[in-house]
Order: sequence, then C-alpha cells, then structure tokens
Amino acid sequence: MGNTFNEFAKIVKHPVRFRIFLLLKLPSAYFSGVRIKKLDEQECVVTVPYKWFSRNPFRSTYFACLAMAAEMSTGALAIAHLYKRKPAISMLVIKVEANYFKKAVGKTIFTCSEGKNIEETIEKANSSGEAHSIVAKTIGINEAGELIAEVFITWSFKKKSKP
Repeated sequence: MGNTFNEFAKIVKHPVRFRIFLLLKLPSAYFSGVRIKKLDEQECVVTVPYKWFSRNPFRSTYFACLAMAAEMSTGALAIAHLYKRKPAISMLVIKVEANYFKKAVGKTIFTCSEGKNIEETIEKANSSGEAHSIVAKTIGINEAGELIAEVFITWSFKKKSKP
C-alpha cells in the first residue's frame, strides 16, 4: 500500500500539477490559496491564507475557507490510502463539526494525524463489504501556534459494488 500512497503524495507535492488539479477540480480551494504542505502515511498539513478571496467582512478568514482546508487535511489522507486501490472504495463526508476559538487573521495551518486510523477504517470497509466511518480530527493553528479551530470530519468508506 505504501507504494501507491507515495505515488499519490508525489503528485500532491508537485506545485504545478497540484495547482492545476485544484483549478480544475476544486476551484474555490485554488482561489482561496489552500495548499497541502505535508503528506505522509500518518499526517497531512494544509494551509489557508488570509487574503482577499478567503476573507469575510469581519477582517478574518471566512469559516467556509477554514472548513475547506480542514476537510482537505483529512480527505487527502483518505484519498492517498485509496489511490489506485483494487477493489475501489468510495468515500463520503457524512458530518462536519467545528469549534472556532480565535479569529483567523493570517495563515491558518490544519494538521490531521489520523492516517493510521483512516487506513484501518478503509481496511474494515474493504474486508466487510459494509460501510464504515471514522471521525477524523484536525487542528487549525495560526503562525504563532495559537489554536484557531478544531474540526471533526466524519468520513464514510464503502467497497464499491461492481457495475
């Protein structure tokens, strides 16, 4: 599994290929400046800046842009564990819960360290054929290390039925 994970991580870490992917598939993330800074089998780090496209009228980063970066920090781990997987496994966000603690007035850095748990949940879904879910936690901090938000994304995984 590690080989396909590393193959996906290499794609994500390529600055031009990943930006083209964002522009074509997730244009709001592209224009908001959401970027993956680190991706390994255990952890994903995603940043979102405070800039014109991501701001709200209260002079902070719009909560939806923060949620987008938070979801990407959990979802990239899942996608990487599913990359080129046979049989294919579908993934779906079924719940999002967030707590915001401080205004995001600069770059916010979301870190999800649930890679092993996500992989185990995917394996359960594969072996059972039933849907399995996981609540993946990600923490958003500012550049000073202050807590901005904690977000809980519930992902559901299920083996795809053959067409």
